[in-house]
Amino acid sequence: MTRKIFIRTHFDLCTGCELCQLACSQRLLGGYNPHRALLRIAHARENLYHFPTVCSQCTNPYCATVCPVDAIERNAVTGAMVVDHDKCVACGLCHRYCPVQMIWIDPDLKKSVKCDLCGGDPCCVKACPTGALELATTGDDHDG
Repeated sequence: MTRKIFIRTHFDLCTGCELCQLACSQRLLGGYNPHRALLRIAHARENLYHFPTVCSQCTNPYCATVCPVDAIERNAVTGAMVVDHDKCVACGLCHRYCPVQMIWIDPDLKKSVKCDLCGGDPCCVKACPTGALELATTGDDHDG
């Protein structure tokens, strides 16, 4: 089995500070806009609970399966599913079929965007002050 890296979330450690989203948007856009980050934080119970959601980098990714132009492929080094913007036609099927809604059409790029794990060194994980986001590898003891 090929090992792959992914981001494991720990909602019980998330404070909702959104530093992860700021770091992600800065890398992606060169500016700070948490609404344009490639991960989401849902706030519940009057901001008592915070649920970070990231791309699962699925083993059998529906986004790639439904893409009519094969614009989404697995990176051989990181194992992340990556969108080839030269091929993407922005049809939106990937978004429609993603079970965690972590791929969407960027309003400025007019192409699908999703987490690519920053080439194996995710800035969101580095920015998280509480450890709510953790870089993990398939085969780690905590996989389940």
